[in-house]
Order: sequence, then structure tokens, then C-alpha cells
Amino acid sequence: MKILVTGANGYLGQGIVKQLLDDGIEVVAADTVCDRVDKRALIKETDIFKVEDPMSFFGHPDVLLHLAWRNGFVHNDHSHIEDLPGHFSFLLKFIEKGIHQVAVMGSMHEIGFHEGSIDEHTPADPMTLYGISKNALRKAIELECKKNGVVYQWLRGYYIVGNPKYGSSIFSKIYKAEEEGKTAFPFTSGENQYDFLDYDVFCQQVAACLEQDETDGIINICSGEPEKLSSRVERFLKENDMKIRLEYGKFPDRPYDSKAIWGDNTKIKKIMERRG
Repeated sequence: MKILVTGANGYLGQGIVKQLLDDGIEVVAADTVCDRVDKRALIKETDIFKVEDPMSFFGHPDVLLHLAWRNGFVHNDHSHIEDLPGHFSFLLKFIEKGIHQVAVMGSMHEIGFHEGSIDEHTPADPMTLYGISKNALRKAIELECKKNGVVYQWLRGYYIVGNPKYGSSIFSKIYKAEEEGKTAFPFTSGENQYDFLDYDVFCQQVAACLEQDETDGIINICSGEPEKLSSRVERFLKENDMKIRLEYGKFPDRPYDSKAIWGDNTKIKKIMERRG
């Protein structure tokens, strides 16, 4: 099996590429810069949107994992809409050339404001340009994969804890503040409940999805359990022996953030059980 991973140098790509390689998979890693990619992979430094025949250029992979995405933590940046045609065109070239399996990293932000568990049938009503763009790509790629007989997987991610040096999440921001010697970190109320998953487990779940084609469609990459943001961040501070302290209530909660939201882990549990 040969798997192409786009966005391989990013926060998620680094760990997923390593996990796939550890699993004995042949990996082609693509990004504009690949200085943080595991050197066991076949590295392709390129702008993927400018490759005319990506199926040939990347050596006819069996599976494509599309992680590449700009400004994922700037939820209303215009680049999400502006880049959407490029993402669709890139993926379509593989689908029409007969690739066996296409997997794309999705986000719980596709759902919008929702209380409770999210499964593959939960209606999507995104409230940001990021969520709108991801959801549009999801629906378009699902349609094209079905039309062309390609295995389709939409890997819906939630909140990831770990590898903070290279991320842009709240955990990474706290990590950087600690490194800078700051003693306090302005915070929200911390009352919102989310689905948190450790970075290594996240990478294992994604790899497990790609290494099989029996379970397809929307797959939540998640723990299946809600936890208060304040509880998980305080635990993160203890796990990393940090001295910085949270200043609760300094920032308001974002209006589009759900009070309690988590993924249904039924499908990923089955995949991981089969993996053994």
C-alpha cells in the first residue's frame, strides 16, 4: 500500500506520517516545505495546486489523505473560500484517474452550533468560513467518489492535545507563553465541554482508517466523551509541569462555540478493534 499525505509538514501531518511509516506503509509526503517530515517518507516539496497530473507526479498512490489547508485556526479568514476550488480540483484529478481511496480531514466546525453527540447523520449548519468551506468540500467529494466508485472517507477531527510546539490550538498558545516565561494566561470561562483526544491516539486512529477500506463515509476521530475545557487545560498544565496559571473570564466565549459537543465514536471503535 502506498499512501500520499498532503500537508505532511503541518501539525497533524508530522505525526500521521510517522505513524503510517511505523505501521510499515509506504508514504509519499507532500508540502511546500518538508523540514519536519520523517525522512523515511518519499518527500515531495511542491505547491499541490500547481501539479497538472498529480496521480503520476506522486507515483500512483493507492490512498490519498488530504490534510493540506491554510489558516485552519483563523475561522473567518477569506482564504478558506478562496482556496476551495483548488482543493476540489486537486482531489478530483485523483478520483477521475481511478485512485482506490480518498480520505480528507474534516472538522467538527462543519456542524455549527450543536449540543450533544455528533454522528455521521448530524445535520451540518456551519457558522464560519472555515466550516462552510470544509462542509462544501465534503459534500462535493462524497458525490464525486460515489460517481467514480472510489472509497470515500471524511475524517472529522475534534480537539487534539499534544505536540504543542508546532500547533495553533489553545494548548500550543499556553505552551508558547510558558516558554516565554509568562506567569499568567488570559482565558475564557472554561465551562464549555469538548471532545479531547491525545495527539498520538489521534494519529493512530487516522492511520487505522486509511489502512482499511471496509468502513467509509464520515468517521469521527474522537474520544467519544465530553470534558470541560478548564479541566483538560489544567490537566495539560500538570502533565507538562507548567508554572503558568489561567486567568479565567478574561476573554468571552465565542458565540459559535457549543456548550457541550463531542463525537460519536461507534465507527472508529470498530476500526480500532479490528486493528487489534
